[in-house]
Amino acid sequence: MFLKLLLCALVAVVAAAPDHYGPPQTDFYGFPSPVIPILKDEREGPDASGVYSFEFETGNGIKREEQGVPRGPSGAVAMQGGWSFTFPDGSPADVTFVADDGGFRVESDLLPTPHPLPAHAIAQIEKARREDAAAAALSGRYSAPRTSYGYPQ
Repeated sequence: MFLKLLLCALVAVVAAAPDHYGPPQTDFYGFPSPVIPILKDEREGPDASGVYSFEFETGNGIKREEQGVPRGPSGAVAMQGGWSFTFPDGSPADVTFVADDGGFRVESDLLPTPHPLPAHAIAQIEKARREDAAAAALSGRYSAPRTSYGYPQ
């Protein structure tokens, strides 16, 4: 009985197996998707010391490149590289990065930037800085910024 059950399960698995292997023929929504060719794929390393580099480019304009080399006494690998692609509306996207002793730093016009502080906020910060410097000069030592201006604590 167990052998028959096992045989039926095996037949079901074989019958359910796809008749072809390769990239999916449809996208997530079931629409036909084109196969995008890889135009460039160059890789080197990593070698014994940790040096490596790679670069690739696809037929739809995606590009990615990166290089790494060990630095310092610990042999930590410092990297730099970037990627680029085109948004559906035709605008370009370019991103570069460096990862080393100074941390991970990314540069791109796509990254959000904070709004500038309004003039009255800058003036208030400067006033507080001057008051703290004057108080420190009178006491001969640095004091932390006060939490209540003009009122006894």
